[in-house]
Amino acid sequence: MLIKTRSRLELKESDVTSPEWYGNRRQFLRLGAAMSATAAVGLGLAQQVSAGEKLPNVVKSSFTVDETVNSLEDITHYNNYYEFSTEKTEVAELARNFQTRPWTVEIGGEINKPGRFDIDELIKRYPLEERIYRFRCVEAWSMVVPWVGFPLAKLIKDLDPRGNAKFVEFTTLRDPERMPGQKRDVLPWPYVEGLRMDEALHPLTLLAVGLYGETLPPQNGAPIRLITPWKYGFKSIKSIVRIRLLEQQPMNTWQQVGPREYGFYANVNPEVDHPRWSQARERRIGEFLKRKTLPFNGYAEQVASLYTGMDLRKFY
Repeated sequence: MLIKTRSRLELKESDVTSPEWYGNRRQFLRLGAAMSATAAVGLGLAQQVSAGEKLPNVVKSSFTVDETVNSLEDITHYNNYYEFSTEKTEVAELARNFQTRPWTVEIGGEINKPGRFDIDELIKRYPLEERIYRFRCVEAWSMVVPWVGFPLAKLIKDLDPRGNAKFVEFTTLRDPERMPGQKRDVLPWPYVEGLRMDEALHPLTLLAVGLYGETLPPQNGAPIRLITPWKYGFKSIKSIVRIRLLEQQPMNTWQQVGPREYGFYANVNPEVDHPRWSQARERRIGEFLKRKTLPFNGYAEQVASLYTGMDLRKFY
């Protein structure tokens, strides 16, 4: 289990950049992490929120990295989101009018407390944290992103899972009229992902509802998405409408489409190349030179024990 201690993963107060300079890349290029230091009040939020609104009562988490955060422009205009487009630079415009309210998440499967939950009720229920995570795409590019959300473990424990619940399956919205990329057969829709239960319960696993202190923009997976920072980005499913706890391992979308290229675990492993490109190095968005890819995306100390005894070349 991850132990919360002050270490090299925690930012110093001197690294904080004020919100007004988040998007000013020319004058303040990469000047550090933007933190929402507002104190927590009670156990939830005091108001309903919608896409683009400031999230109140967000606390800074110690689960963070001391690396330069990508700009809001980078994060919101270079997006893998096939539900809208296969072109990363087109997604923001195509998703611009995507409505995320009303929105409910259906939760069921091997749990004793199933139900359909309104997104704003979920946001009110759980205290929100800002966590600055590395984000590594299987296509060998990366970012550092200030997500806002709550641990998936808190939600799962409240659902009272049964003893035979071994996996968690997530499903994205299927609505071709609102998501024009779904009118093409580039993937089988809706998009599906999954985690092993111990991965889902790990303290690093986040259900993100915000970015840079505000609710998620549509192109970044609004209104709720999964973040597993030690795995490739395709595991971090967007616009979730259903969560199920299962006894058997679910088949995730990319594993179904290309089993030679995309496995169930998707742990960042620089020693296992994608069949069409190397994973040994990555291009951080906003930088010219490539950098060395870190095992588990730099989170080996926290998560490697989850895979003790597993052949990570076979279980990729």
